Amino acid sequence: MKSAPNPTNLIGNNIASVRKRISEAALQCGRQPESIQLLAVSKTRPADFIRAASDYRQVDFGENYIKEAHEKIAQLRDLPLNWHFIGQIQSNKTALLATHFSWIHTLSSLKAARRLHDQSQDRAERLKVLIQINVSRDPAKTDCCRKDFFLFSTAC
Repeated sequence: MKSAPNPTNLIGNNIASVRKRISEAALQCGRQPESIQLLAVSKTRPADFIRAASDYRQVDFGENYIKEAHEKIAQLRDLPLNWHFIGQIQSNKTALLATHFSWIHTLSSLKAARRLHDQSQDRAERLKVLIQINVSRDPAKTDCCRKDFFLFSTAC
């Protein structure tokens, strides 16, 4: 009977494989592999998996369920991790985002931008935000392509 693979070794092997592919692709494009940051999406994965990944020098983790992420962040507070929020922002959750995450990847409204700005004023490090832009102009998608948003964002 075959024993189940050790999850820590499996995680380490997966990270090594992805880093190798990133390195090869970077070199083919004339880039330095070290200039590329690997973001491990850890949503729905237990804190033990994230801890195991950190043993292999993975420090950036993406979450899109705020409640689940908040619990993991508390459990892993002893590790030097960077937490990225990669989901849709609900206005009533911006205080948690401003407090517990290093990066916000999906800013798509002026209301959320203002709330995050106001609620992140006490941070030692500035909150990093990626702005969502609907380049296809698909009316079903949201974005921050409005003059009033850009006037606000340059003032922050």
